[in-house]
Amino acid sequence: MIISGLILLVLALLGAPLFVIIAASALWGFHNLEVGLTIMPLEIYSIAETPILLAIPLFTVAGYLLSESDAPGRLVRFTRAVLGWVPGGLPIVALATCAFFTAFTGASGVTIIALGAILYPALQQAGHDDRFNLGLVTSGGSLGLLFAPSLPIILYGVVAKQPIDDLFIAGALPGVLMLVMLAGYCMWTQRHRRTSLAEFSTADVWSAFKESVWELPLPFIVLGGIYSGILAVSEAAAVTALYVLIVEVVIRREISVRQLPAIARESMTLVGGILIILGVSFASTNYMIDAGIPEKLFEFTESKVASRVSFLVYLLGFLLILGAILDIFSAIVLVVPLVLPIAAQYGVDPLHLGIVFLAAMQLGYLTPPVGLNLFIASYRFNTPIMRVYSATFPFLLILFAAVLMITFIPGLSVWFK
Repeated sequence: MIISGLILLVLALLGAPLFVIIAASALWGFHNLEVGLTIMPLEIYSIAETPILLAIPLFTVAGYLLSESDAPGRLVRFTRAVLGWVPGGLPIVALATCAFFTAFTGASGVTIIALGAILYPALQQAGHDDRFNLGLVTSGGSLGLLFAPSLPIILYGVVAKQPIDDLFIAGALPGVLMLVMLAGYCMWTQRHRRTSLAEFSTADVWSAFKESVWELPLPFIVLGGIYSGILAVSEAAAVTALYVLIVEVVIRREISVRQLPAIARESMTLVGGILIILGVSFASTNYMIDAGIPEKLFEFTESKVASRVSFLVYLLGFLLILGAILDIFSAIVLVVPLVLPIAAQYGVDPLHLGIVFLAAMQLGYLTPPVGLNLFIASYRFNTPIMRVYSATFPFLLILFAAVLMITFIPGLSVWFK
């Protein structure tokens, strides 16, 4: 068993695809349990019995269509017209826009790359300090993972077998908390910049509103359709994808029909990777259940962890490290099946666990030395990585305080239950 584990570790270090590592470990496990290996394709195929998975490709392609159009620019202009008169107004605009796009694309790196070209120069032109701008855009890229229709929320719901609409509600207050705390920091640091504030203009707001009139209803279509009971999550995804397609291709004509295959190919590459990993992780999870691994882990944890609070402390530390070295989709399918039964033994609500998991992983994107968004920002803005570390550190501290509140105040996540 130890030798096989070392072999898999070596393969991972050599760059073998994650789904190969997971599938190989499941095959080896079933072999040791003397279970016929023909069960493997049956376990992988069982993913097809999860209707909610339809939402993943549909929401993803909608997000990619939005990012390829001029929708980011329109939303920046609208939120700037509404909030530009507030101290720190433009930074708040940047945070809100990043959160919106990360929620729809499910990938914070995409937000930094797509919106960086708009937000970073705008902040520079407004006279904000370059170090502040770098930290703001890098940190803003990780916001939005707790808002509907975030792919990580959907994926957690599938893996943990929790209602997706309940998870969308559970993530709302924690997501707003993180956004408000960063916005408050921006307002405080920029409170003396009165001379650079834009004058509030009803005409500008109305003009920007007319420009963005087709994109602004999107959150209401998604959330309103789901929470009113009119649409299931997968149906809301289909309506969203169709709506965005019609708006950006037919009405706005910012995306040509010729571009659609390339956009579909790029977005489905992400989806394909998620589904392959999810399929083999189903098999791996069932092996671990058959082998009694969750029970053994709980017995070990019980001997080391005395209470629910101490469990959450250890869990948070583990997730912060995990988020810095592993992408969020892989972490969900690998770790959630192991952590979920242990958390249940300590009385941690699975919805609360999911929000803590995603919030901590979101923070991991910014955690040195290997937080993914730090390297994406370094590459995108052609800036030394140490400068990115320094620029994001104040934002990291604020988000860490928010994650602590989310972790130890369960009511933020399960207030509606």
